[in-house]
Amino acid sequence: MWSVEITGESTASPDALYARWADVGTWSEWNDDVARIEMTDAFAPGARAEMVFGDGSSLPFEIAWVEPGRGYEDLTEIPDAGVAVRVRHTAETDGDRTRITYRCEVTGADDDTCAAVGAGVSSDFGAVIDGLARVVEGR
Repeated sequence: MWSVEITGESTASPDALYARWADVGTWSEWNDDVARIEMTDAFAPGARAEMVFGDGSSLPFEIAWVEPGRGYEDLTEIPDAGVAVRVRHTAETDGDRTRITYRCEVTGADDDTCAAVGAGVSSDFGAVIDGLARVVEGR
């Protein structure tokens, strides 16, 4: 198993941040690597989606947990690597600001494989969190 937690801050409320997460059509506005998200179901546990990247590649995932106003978790199975990747995205009030946390956990294969996959998945989390905060705050 491998895990990492990346945090950032925003002046936006947890509700405003969650609204942007739940509106998957806007993800490309704050995540430079995403061209679009294809999702036909409601943003709820069990919903399946596909993240399409700028280079045309894609990655299927499932919404595993949702708490409106607080966050969600996605689950991506990567059979070729023998791993499952869970990323929990949360927004919590911290004084006069909101703490945004992306926690990535990779399980399945040996520790080295989990670490390699996890490092790749989470390498842009800081930039994605900053982009989300910037867009939601309107800066």
